[in-house]
Amino acid sequence: MRVINIVPVEGRLVRDPATGREIEGPTPVNGDDGFWIRRIADGDVAEAIESAESQPAKKGAKA
Repeated sequence: MRVINIVPVEGRLVRDPATGREIEGPTPVNGDDGFWIRRIADGDVAEAIESAESQPAKKGAKA
């Protein structure tokens, strides 16, 4: 399972099929799930862009 963070595109209402709740902000989902693949392809949601500061540092990387 590949976990990705998605955000709704402005003006689109997307509900999580598992909970029925509206997606309002960055939400982790299964990136291999056909439902989310179709939502991304249709332009209903987009993968959230994470800033470099929010990503964990890699081992051996200089700060």
